Amino acid sequence: MNTATSTPSPFRTLSTPHGPVPADAPAWNRQRSSQMPSHRYAAVRDRVDVPLTERTWPTRELTVAPLWVPVDLRDGNQALAEPMDPARKRRFFELMLAMGYKEIEVGYPSASQTDFDFVRLIAESALAPDDVTIVVFTAARRDLIERTVDSVRGIRNPVVIHVYTATAPTWRDLVLGRDRAELKDLILSAGRDVLELTADLPNVRFQFSPEVFNLTEPDYVLDLCDSITTLWDATAARPVILNLPATVEIATPNVYADQIEYMHRNLARRDGVILSVHSHNDRGTGIACAELAVLAGAQRVEGCIFGNGERTGNVDIATLALNLHAQGVDPMIDFSDIDEIRRTVEYCNRIEVHPRHPYVGDLVHTAFSGTHQDAIRKGLAAHRAQALATGIDAEKLDWRVPYLPIDPADIGRGYDAVIRVNSQSGKGGIAHLLETAFGVELPRRLQIDFARHVQQQADASGDELSAQALWELFATHYLTETSGQVSLTDYRVDRASTEVRLRARGADSASVHTGIGPVEALTQALLAAGIRVEILSLHQTSAEAGNASDAITLLEYRDETGVRWTAGRAGSVIDASFDAVIRAADLVIGAGHSAASHAVA
Repeated sequence: MNTATSTPSPFRTLSTPHGPVPADAPAWNRQRSSQMPSHRYAAVRDRVDVPLTERTWPTRELTVAPLWVPVDLRDGNQALAEPMDPARKRRFFELMLAMGYKEIEVGYPSASQTDFDFVRLIAESALAPDDVTIVVFTAARRDLIERTVDSVRGIRNPVVIHVYTATAPTWRDLVLGRDRAELKDLILSAGRDVLELTADLPNVRFQFSPEVFNLTEPDYVLDLCDSITTLWDATAARPVILNLPATVEIATPNVYADQIEYMHRNLARRDGVILSVHSHNDRGTGIACAELAVLAGAQRVEGCIFGNGERTGNVDIATLALNLHAQGVDPMIDFSDIDEIRRTVEYCNRIEVHPRHPYVGDLVHTAFSGTHQDAIRKGLAAHRAQALATGIDAEKLDWRVPYLPIDPADIGRGYDAVIRVNSQSGKGGIAHLLETAFGVELPRRLQIDFARHVQQQADASGDELSAQALWELFATHYLTETSGQVSLTDYRVDRASTEVRLRARGADSASVHTGIGPVEALTQALLAAGIRVEILSLHQTSAEAGNASDAITLLEYRDETGVRWTAGRAGSVIDASFDAVIRAADLVIGAGHSAASHAVA
């Protein structure tokens, strides 16, 4: 008999399932009915007909990349708490160009002056190479279409005007207040407006999205699509894009694949249609939806790099592309410097990428388990040995390393993160000890960098390192004394400007900077003095060693030797940040001297 006193559960707001065990449940499954009101939600086949009964997509293979169309500058931007300013939007656009995207949705010019101005920037400059197609987005309303057409006048590139309207019954009834016939009239009227307003623009093609396609009756959406391709005279020489969104995910991915294959098989003018998909991630299966949709006949995929978007996001086209790469298929987009891509996307979106995000997260090539670590080490050793034995470059050799689906070097990463972070965990939990003993929280990439120094120290001493020893080692490498070649002699910060006084290489300077933050003002003052500090990231923490709690700024920067870290410590956040930047500048000067000496030698 169990006489132990039961302890009250701390989870008082939860209602542990206490309904009956289903009568047909096997003996090994004792799950009970929960209190969740699941009966309020209809199954997908009760909400929309899925007429396809014989499908071919399950037997097909992905052998070629679809046309990728990033929508970060429009759909992704709409989902940001703080939309991108012009500088961020331009930087993101330039990143997409550098990665090799050839069709980019750049904005919603009728809805935002910022978007309109960005489209005009493309029209009035050489920002977009000639082989890049510019896509602009508009609702199916004449005044908005007219504004959209005005935004693209003068663009030399191919242009796609993307017209959308929600077509699903709930949206028709509750949002638009139109029946099927009325909504079709609205869509065809918008289609005629597009034709009329672009009659003098031969570089313009057209795209139509029946929003919430996946909840729209198949016969109705097929009629709408065929009507619009007839109106726009879709041909193989001048195709129309039909974009079929899973605007709100409501079913398993196979259902979306069936819906796409139904359209693929039954569309009129199929050779004049580019069949496109745009899946969201409400059920967490947006990537699977897009992959199965391509198997089902889709040729073009819209999404966001790393999956930003409203609610749970748009489909992640970086993961989709790298999934192809991991299957031996060229993704046709360059991800060879994944960390630079991540830094840019994080800067533009003001959202950090999760450390477990596929391929790009800081932890995706890290094994904390000893058995995993051992298997990876053996796999890497075998890979290097095979490269030596065959004379084939290790980066070109077939990849067969346990637990690593792709070679980290493919995306610009080394192997230190795979092994060293694991060994840092085995050496007493560096990050945990520093945080619990001193209050210092290290960002993941600094943990990786610091782990190298810890490993060297541990290997040399053979001892376990205490929290105090870790702190002293951290100070030795990141809070080093400066050479004095550069110093901040004074500064003044107010709401409108920052005044900076420097002494660099024996020369004094003073400058005032407006419209930017204090740290950027200091980097500009240093640049004017001939010292370039390229800041990649900046993190704030605190140190509680001793009697007082100081602010600590952890700074990631790049110089001629690569990406490096330093830190600053002071009584205030701004003083700590300035201390870190000056320390980085001092190290940059030293790196420059070292590079020059090496060149002379």
